[in-house]
Amino acid sequence: MAFSESISVRELPLFPLPELVLFPGRHLPLNIFEFRYRMMMNTILQSDRRFGVLMLDPTTGEPAQVGCCAEILHYQRLPDDRMKILTLGQQRFRVLSYVRQKPYRVGMVEWIEDKAPNADLRPLAANVDRLLRDVVHLSAKLTSQSLEVPDNIPDIPIELSYWVASNLHGVTMEQQLLLEMEDTSDRLEREAEILTSTRNHLAARAALKEVLE
Repeated sequence: MAFSESISVRELPLFPLPELVLFPGRHLPLNIFEFRYRMMMNTILQSDRRFGVLMLDPTTGEPAQVGCCAEILHYQRLPDDRMKILTLGQQRFRVLSYVRQKPYRVGMVEWIEDKAPNADLRPLAANVDRLLRDVVHLSAKLTSQSLEVPDNIPDIPIELSYWVASNLHGVTMEQQLLLEMEDTSDRLEREAEILTSTRNHLAARAALKEVLE
């Protein structure tokens, strides 16, 4: 997955969402019903079909400064003027300033890229992949459900780091921190810590379950 942008700074319509962090390469379906955002989508569809997704901070109600650009892949207009759209996460960006706030936010943004790695990240990525599989295996054991690791997990380190981050549940602020990181190794190391903690917790529960059965 390689996203390039010839212009490093540009205006971008912004769509704040509560409790949601979009990552590059991930799909995001949206139901557009507010009038201002229907206006925004109609404008976007006449240009390059791109807008920025920002997480709304649950404590302050303010949008984060770092988000992910979304590109509209498909859209459907409904009889009541609502729209259903399917988007794909593209480049990350940082909001430099707001051009306007109404009827919807438009910001001047700069694109963010991870630093070039100074070491081979494949061993770190392999460890994260291994931990992920352990977590899925233990979760299946505890719930007696047929859980399997998806066959579409990326093997390129940066793509894997985004994939894992996007599939963390109930830790929106942690996801935001992972999105803001500009070093793939830092992101993978943090994910390894999260997965190790989760695996150890699940392993303890599984051991207790075996004793009680």
